[in-house]
Amino acid sequence: MGSHVLRTLVQAGVRPRVLMRDPDALGPVWRAHVDAVRCDQDDGDAVVAATRGVQALFWVSPTQPHGDPVAAHERLGGHAARAVVENGIARTVVQSSVGAEKRRGAGEIDGLARVEEALDATGAPVLHLRCAYFFTNLVLDLDGIREGVVRTAWPLDAPMPWVDPRDIAEVAAARLLAPWPAGGVQAVHGPRDLTFTEVAEVLTTVLGRPVRAERVSDDDVRAGLASVGLGGAQVEAIVGMAAGLRDGFVPEQPRSVLTTTPSTLAGWAEAHLRPLL
Repeated sequence: MGSHVLRTLVQAGVRPRVLMRDPDALGPVWRAHVDAVRCDQDDGDAVVAATRGVQALFWVSPTQPHGDPVAAHERLGGHAARAVVENGIARTVVQSSVGAEKRRGAGEIDGLARVEEALDATGAPVLHLRCAYFFTNLVLDLDGIREGVVRTAWPLDAPMPWVDPRDIAEVAAARLLAPWPAGGVQAVHGPRDLTFTEVAEVLTTVLGRPVRAERVSDDDVRAGLASVGLGGAQVEAIVGMAAGLRDGFVPEQPRSVLTTTPSTLAGWAEAHLRPLL
């Protein structure tokens, strides 16, 4: 997503500042067009220093590799809020998630709710992008798709919004470029809601091989995550996202022309998933 935001901003004539743990990792094609600053988002002083003088901030709170993900998001959100206040940043766009409006009971999404709260408490203009389920989450189970199965703890015939991360990047870049006096929430819902059964049907057509959806239990998910070395807090944060949103949850922002984005699952799968299989 970051690369798409950068590309859009550069093509719009902006020279963005990029916060990176390792600026040397930035591809040479970008170095003439952006300013890369060494910064660990988990270092509050570094975040404040790196954002000094900026007019607009795009904040993505990454999942931390160790410890409690919700606590980590809350900590990083505090760093972002401090930077907004101390540097007088005029507007901030935050990558959040559908479900953050619950505030509690949605696993790792609760951490994004803490980010929203920390930035809202600054009183500065902040826009939260409540994003749908990413198409790219399918890449996390390529082995399953090769076997012809998409596994999920979500009810197979319960629709939910799905989105291409590139569409989120385009919305984020547009909002960064256009001045606005007040923040709020804007959902990014993708082109239409899909059930996992429908997702499997799309993949069957695009990949030219049978793919079916299969529901698994929360305990099956726990066992799979633990088998690859995730700790207890990380496991529960992931399990909690589906568990907290699958039973009667309705997104606070309804689908509308403002929340609907164009990229389809079929187009994304043809371009990005099929070459991996």
